[in-house]
Amino acid sequence: MENIDKMLGCGDPSFGGAMYACTYCGNFKFVPFRCHSRFCPTCSNKYAMERTTSMTFKLVHVTHWHCVFTIDENLRDFFLHDRSLLRSLFHAVNSVISRMFFTMNISKNFTPGFIMILHTFGRDLKWNSHIHCLLSEGGFSDDGFWRHVKHFNYHYLRNAFRTALLNEMESKIGPSFKKVKSKCYSEHKQGFYVYAKPNLCGPKIVIKYIGRYLGRPVIAASRIDNYDGDTVTFHYNRHEDNKYIEETLHSIEFIKRLIRHIPEKHFKMIRYGGLYARHRKTDENLYRAISKSKQRFYRSFNQWRIAILSSFDYDPLECPNCKHKMRLLELYYHH
Repeated sequence: MENIDKMLGCGDPSFGGAMYACTYCGNFKFVPFRCHSRFCPTCSNKYAMERTTSMTFKLVHVTHWHCVFTIDENLRDFFLHDRSLLRSLFHAVNSVISRMFFTMNISKNFTPGFIMILHTFGRDLKWNSHIHCLLSEGGFSDDGFWRHVKHFNYHYLRNAFRTALLNEMESKIGPSFKKVKSKCYSEHKQGFYVYAKPNLCGPKIVIKYIGRYLGRPVIAASRIDNYDGDTVTFHYNRHEDNKYIEETLHSIEFIKRLIRHIPEKHFKMIRYGGLYARHRKTDENLYRAISKSKQRFYRSFNQWRIAILSSFDYDPLECPNCKHKMRLLELYYHH
C-alpha cells in the first residue's frame, strides 16, 4: 500500500518540489518531486538508469553469457506465499556457478563475474519467479591469471541448480517439503530448465541487456491496448512459440496481478557474485568495459536535466521566453 500511495501521488505539487526562475525575464517554473517508488513506471525507469550505470562500471571487458534459471511450476506458489524463499534462488545460482568454475582448477581457484537479476513475472503477468544471470566467459585466478571458458556444461547446470534449490527450500520449509522435492526429482530427471541465449554478449551488448532487464516494469504502458472502465486489454508474445496473444481482464484482477510483483521493503532484486561481489586489489588490474576516466562522463547522463535532454530532445531548464538557462530559486517541502 505504501508503494501504491507513493505512485498515485508521484509528481503531485502538494508533496513539494523545486522552483526555478529566469534571471533575465523573470519567468518561473515549478518542478514537483517524484515518489521514488519501485512500482512507479517513471521512477523505476530513473532507478534503472542509475543502477545500470553503476553496474556497467563493474563489468570486465570480456564476453558474457545471458542465462535464465527457471523453476518447476509446482514450486511457484511457495515463493509467492513466502517471499523470504526468494533468497534461496540467489543462493542456488551463486553456489552452482561458483562450484562449476572452482572444479575447473581447484589449485588456482578460477572465479567468474556474474550479476543475478530476479524477475517474479512472466509476459502474461502471472507469478513466475526466475533469475536472469549475466556470466563472464571465463574466470580470474588467485595468482592473477584469466582463463577463458567457451563451453558451459548445461547438463551439470540444470542438475546442480535443481539439487541446490530443492535442498535450500527443504532446509527452510522443513520435512513437509519432502514429497514435493521427490516429485520434482521424478518429473525433472534432467534438472530444471536453464536457458542461455545462443548469441554471445560483448561489453556493449551486455550494457544494453542490463538496462533492459534491470528496472524493467511488470508491464510497459505500450502493451496496454484498452481500458473501458471495467476491463483492461493487453497483449504479449507467448514465450513458448512467440505467438501474439491478447488478454482481457477485469480491472481488479489486472491490479492484483500487478501489485503481487512489488518486492518487499529493502529486498534486493539484484545481486552480484564472484568477481563483481568482492573488492580485492588484484581484481583492480582487470581491464574494465568502461575505464575510470570515462565514469564521470557516464554518470552525468543520469542527472535530471541531461536525462530529459537526451531522452526527449528538449532542455527542461531553458526559459521558453528568452531561451536563457533558468536557475534554482528554492525548494518546497510537504508541510
